[in-house]
Amino acid sequence: MASPAHYVALGDSISIDDYSGGPGRGGAGLLFSNRDDDFPEWRGRDLLTADRDTTFSLLATDGATTRTLCDTQLPKLAALRVRPTLVTVTIGGNDLLGAYGDTEAGRDVIVRVQSALARALPEIAGFLAPSGRIVVGTVYDPSDGTGDAVRLGLPSWPDGVAVIKELNDGLRGVADRHGATVAEIAEHFRGHGLLAGDPVGREPRPAERGLWFCNLIEPNAWGAGGVREAFWARFIPSDLARDDGPSRRNVPPRSRIMRLGHEVVPVGSVCRCRGGRPTPACVGAGI
Repeated sequence: MASPAHYVALGDSISIDDYSGGPGRGGAGLLFSNRDDDFPEWRGRDLLTADRDTTFSLLATDGATTRTLCDTQLPKLAALRVRPTLVTVTIGGNDLLGAYGDTEAGRDVIVRVQSALARALPEIAGFLAPSGRIVVGTVYDPSDGTGDAVRLGLPSWPDGVAVIKELNDGLRGVADRHGATVAEIAEHFRGHGLLAGDPVGREPRPAERGLWFCNLIEPNAWGAGGVREAFWARFIPSDLARDDGPSRRNVPPRSRIMRLGHEVVPVGSVCRCRGGRPTPACVGAGI
């Protein structure tokens, strides 16, 4: 019998709960278990519903850089008593932030981020369960591609948008070379920053649900939903993704959910989870 699914979130504050209103409300937490009160349209669309034995370790930390990932988080991953079936990684944004305003230094940082991630991914892969997978997230831009740093309360950096793109291109390249999947967090967040409101505000649950940022660079409660959307989109075939507006992009139909380790089949088919008998997870997933 296969071991229970286990999800591990590594990386920085894109994955954590601290800015989204409390425990379980961050992007990784929502991927594990949806908050039906905040996201009723996502009811039944989470890892815990797909497999009720799934467990979760949140190892991502506020302010984490690639050094934090390699020196602190990977040893914690190694110390876990269970092999993860899914690991998500959100990293690189804080490294680049440390070089803000200096294009040459920023590009040097990108090279170091790529090198660190290229070392980390094989190590993570070595800890995975046989059916495990790794998903690497891209880094968002609170200016929504405008580069309007002044409105964000920052010094001007004309090359800032281009350098973020270079960082994301680097993350994609390393992920591809090491067999990891890419969650396009940056793409999901486009239009939910400066174009939607004031990303500098500190409110974790603003009235304007189209605004996904707080404290300038952090995902608020609604942004956490966007992070979850980007992750979840990697678990379903692209032809099942549907576009019902900004808050519903890439939400899979209830009739089909990808379990970690095997696929729950569509409604009307025979569930093969355990000898053709539906399991509680299948029933909970609407099978």
